[in-house]
Amino acid sequence: MQQLHAYWRMTYIESPKPSGNGRLFSELPKRGDDRASLILHRARLSYLVMNRFPYNPGHLLAVPFRAAEELGGLDGAERADLMETILIGQEVLRAAVNPDGFNIGFNLGSAAGGSIGHLHAHIVPRWTGDTNFMPVIGDTRVLPQALEATYDRLLAVLPGVLAAYRRPAVRRPKAKRPARTDR
Repeated sequence: MQQLHAYWRMTYIESPKPSGNGRLFSELPKRGDDRASLILHRARLSYLVMNRFPYNPGHLLAVPFRAAEELGGLDGAERADLMETILIGQEVLRAAVNPDGFNIGFNLGSAAGGSIGHLHAHIVPRWTGDTNFMPVIGDTRVLPQALEATYDRLLAVLPGVLAAYRRPAVRRPKAKRPARTDR
């Protein structure tokens, strides 16, 4: 039998857990340490944070500062700001990790998979062939890079993305990825 070693998980297991009052996304921006909180970007009415329990490396969440359970609970300015934050997250991932595609969406209500009563959008980078047997057979996800290393990689491209994003939009063709030779 082969073993999968994830020594970095002990840091998570032994770390203090967020309060159980369901206000994680309201508390996170108030902590004052964006790096420790994995917050990448703050807009006027929303923010972009890395998911601590990612489906894939680079899995981001776009979160409005004001708590609401559904999109209709936000006013027009908050919805527009949240959408801009989602687009910035997508561009940051495109610049940093060059995915083949994205899953972007909301889980509204526990029946839909929502686990926190504060609206947030998932921005999940996807690569052709990125799924394997581990989630199906072992109920385990394999992430090839530590969260902090991924945070640094995304943060490094953020200034360039924001500078380009503030210019008039120009449709850019997707960058070609080099052919994989390990297949």
